[in-house]
Amino acid sequence: MRNSIGQSVGVIGAVLAVLVLSGCTQTKGWLDKVTPGSNRSNEPVILGAPDADDYLRELERLATGDPATQVEIFADAESRATLTPDPSTILRFALVLATPGHTETDPERAQSLLRELLTQAPLMTPAEISLARIYLKYVEEHIVLASEARRLRQSSSRQARTEEQAINQRLANVEAENRRLRRELDDAENKLEAITSIERSIREQGQ
Repeated sequence: MRNSIGQSVGVIGAVLAVLVLSGCTQTKGWLDKVTPGSNRSNEPVILGAPDADDYLRELERLATGDPATQVEIFADAESRATLTPDPSTILRFALVLATPGHTETDPERAQSLLRELLTQAPLMTPAEISLARIYLKYVEEHIVLASEARRLRQSSSRQARTEEQAINQRLANVEAENRRLRRELDDAENKLEAITSIERSIREQGQ
C-alpha cells in the first residue's frame, strides 16, 4: 500500500512536470483551453503581470536546475513576495513552493497562498488564475496522499512495536521458565546427592 501511494505521488509529480515543460512552448493554446470562454484579445490588461510563459519558464528552470539555481530562484521569489507583495509576486512564490524536487518545497504553504490568491481573482489575469487553480489542485492531492502515507507508516510502526513487545514478552516468559527449571534441577540434584550420601553411610555402617 505504501508503495502504491509513493507511486501515486510520483505520477502526479510527473504529470505536473509534463505540464510545466510542455507549457513553455504551448502556453497560449493550453491556457485558452483550461480557461473556459477565455479570449486573449479580450483579457483585461493588468500592468506588471507576467505572461504565463514567464512563470512556466522559471518553473522549468526550478525543476531541472542544479541546487544553486534552485536556491537562487527560491530566494528571489520569496524576497519579491515579501518586499513587493501583489498577486503576481505571491503567485510566483506559491508556484515555486508547490514545485517538487527542491529543498524548499512546501505544499501546505503553497496551498494557503494559492487559496488566498484565488479570492483576489479580479486582480489576476485569466492565465494566472488558471495556473493558480491547476497548482492548487495538485498540492491538495499531494497533501492528501502524503497524509495517507504518514498514517500508514505510523500504523506500520505501531504494529511493529506491538509485535516487538509480544516477542520480548515471550522471551521473558521463556527465560523465567528456564530459571524455574534450573531451580528445580538444582533441588533434584541436591536431593539426589543427599540420598546418595545416606546410602553410602548405610553401606559403610553395614561393612
